[in-house]
Amino acid sequence: MHHILALTKALNDQSRLRLLMATRRGELCLCQLIELLGLAPSTVSKHMTILQQAGLVDRRQEGRWAFYRLADEDAPEETRRAIRWVISTLENSPEIERDDLEIDCIRHRNLEELAACYRG
Repeated sequence: MHHILALTKALNDQSRLRLLMATRRGELCLCQLIELLGLAPSTVSKHMTILQQAGLVDRRQEGRWAFYRLADEDAPEETRRAIRWVISTLENSPEIERDDLEIDCIRHRNLEELAACYRG
């Protein structure tokens, strides 16, 4: 039951749904996700932690860069089912379509440039 509660908590937020949908098209750096949402780095990081704890996304570290992608085929069946449901429900929504266009632009930007404004 704990896993289902973590899934429902993770999916109960518009920003987290947008972040989950953003990762459906491939791995993204945290700085790219921050740029997409336009929220504080700590807020986006917290959202990604909730998604990761629910098993919806996987995280990998490469130096100072944190990258996120959808959970892979090793995820529990209920997680894969939840991901499929979210994607099929939201993929044609206007907001997600706008996000997809924005992500296409963000992917072409330099990670150093994106992260520069978040460093102290």
